[in-house]
Amino acid sequence: MNVSAPAGPPSAAIRGRLRPGRLRSGRRQALLGWIYATPTAAFVVALFVVPLLLVVRMSLSRWPLLGGDQGLNAPENFSKAVEHRFFTDSVVFTLKYTVITTVLLLLLGLGMALLVQESSRWNNLLRASFLVPSALGLASASLLFYVLYSPYASPLAPVVERLGITFLGSPNAALFSTVFLIVWRYAGFYMVLMLVGLQSIPADVFEAARSDGATRWQTFRSVTLPLLRPTLALTTVLCVTGSLLAFEQFYILTKGGPDNSTITVVQLIYMIAFQGQNDLGVAAALSVIVLAALVLINALQLRAFRSEEN
Repeated sequence: MNVSAPAGPPSAAIRGRLRPGRLRSGRRQALLGWIYATPTAAFVVALFVVPLLLVVRMSLSRWPLLGGDQGLNAPENFSKAVEHRFFTDSVVFTLKYTVITTVLLLLLGLGMALLVQESSRWNNLLRASFLVPSALGLASASLLFYVLYSPYASPLAPVVERLGITFLGSPNAALFSTVFLIVWRYAGFYMVLMLVGLQSIPADVFEAARSDGATRWQTFRSVTLPLLRPTLALTTVLCVTGSLLAFEQFYILTKGGPDNSTITVVQLIYMIAFQGQNDLGVAAALSVIVLAALVLINALQLRAFRSEEN
């Protein structure tokens, strides 16, 4: 009985015929990947890279609003931006507003997510009611609250007048009235992010903690929070970035008042560029400073939330 010899490795000729086909297939896949990525890359270049380079160029040049580029003057624009009479006050106010809104939104978002974590009829209704304000645009929500806070057009005006309450008449009242608007508008959005993070934690972990006799607080502190670290990092970065770039709500509700006490950094950029100075060069320099501060703050936040394993 003849037994055929086991097949050996393919000859050099066969390998030569197989390799070009694989190379052509790999090239086709690489070309297809570049074709798919080209529209996104074009949008990024057109809407981010080019404007960023233009802002950097403007920050280094004498560039009046109606005069165009009049030559380099670095670092004069940066000196003018830092020495502006509202620079320090706007930075302090923006940081104060950022801390308050970040703490409130993260606590409320996590609390509401824990409240509606289990799926049921009533919890689904709560989820929908918490999320409804997020469907409203920020400018529209600001106009809605502007009417609500008005001492003339508000439906609460008679009650507010009797109690002597003012929503926008003092610096602290204007700040916390705006914070209330932002919390009402964004708490549902952060609830959804927290809920996704909570539901990604395996149920076996909680069962193991309960079997070990851990209380709810111990489970929350030692199990939920550590495993929720990536979600907390994401929500914190989003909240801090959005708060540091606050503009619409203050522009609509307070216009920087009363007595220029609610001017944010982005409002100051707008004022320098289009009101009073009409100086795009100084506004661009302040924009570059804000961008650098955002990159540094976000890097510090991500480093703080990085786990030991990563």
